[in-house]
Amino acid sequence: MSRMLSPLALFLLLFAVWEGYCRLSGVSELVLPGPLAVLHALYIHRDAIGAHALATVLVALPGFALSVSFAVLTSMLLHACPRAERAVLPVFVASQTIPLVALAPLMILWFGFGLLPKILLVILVTFLPVLLSLLSGYRQTPAAFTELLQSMGAGGFEIFRRATWPSARPAFFAGLRISATYAIVATIFAEYAGARQGIGIWILSSKNSFRADLVLAGVVVSALLTLTLLAVLRGIEVLTRPGRVGRGHA
Repeated sequence: MSRMLSPLALFLLLFAVWEGYCRLSGVSELVLPGPLAVLHALYIHRDAIGAHALATVLVALPGFALSVSFAVLTSMLLHACPRAERAVLPVFVASQTIPLVALAPLMILWFGFGLLPKILLVILVTFLPVLLSLLSGYRQTPAAFTELLQSMGAGGFEIFRRATWPSARPAFFAGLRISATYAIVATIFAEYAGARQGIGIWILSSKNSFRADLVLAGVVVSALLTLTLLAVLRGIEVLTRPGRVGRGHA
């Protein structure tokens, strides 16, 4: 609980400063609405923005899940073949240098306006942090543990299951948290390029209507979706912690 109080207090302080500036400076709400005005707009339009948020989630979650699955499988293959890692990894790194602003329209051009290009964009953006985190985690496996398992006749897969993967677990969840912060943003960029619903469409239409309060309401929802995803990952990390099940039955 104490860990949550400090960030919450900081957020409240920033909101108070923001609201105070808007009221005291006399800046127009068309330019910079205060946080209370943004929250009011969010409440008034909660049904519409909720539908857009659901559309974004239905793209971000499958894309993120596929990205993590692909990263785990690829990391295992590259770990088993170091030569392939040295050859392929620079290509993956180079793929991250392509700006999202250029990549999103290309995805729509190549794959149409359906779900596929949006999911592919989420995968491309969120894949590398998980992959690099896993490969780094594999290297943290204690050599003594590996040698002990080898002396007991354990094969490569058994060593990976009992030593390599558990050693990479902290790095894996660190990579997941990094990728999760990109998942919603990547989905919004994909929606900018071509979609009928989503937070990206909400922000774009609100900007075209010169409704700064609705634009910022979309930003708030985007942040809340990201924080929710991070909280879910944190819960999974805690629930799957080694030894937790045993302690629960004890």
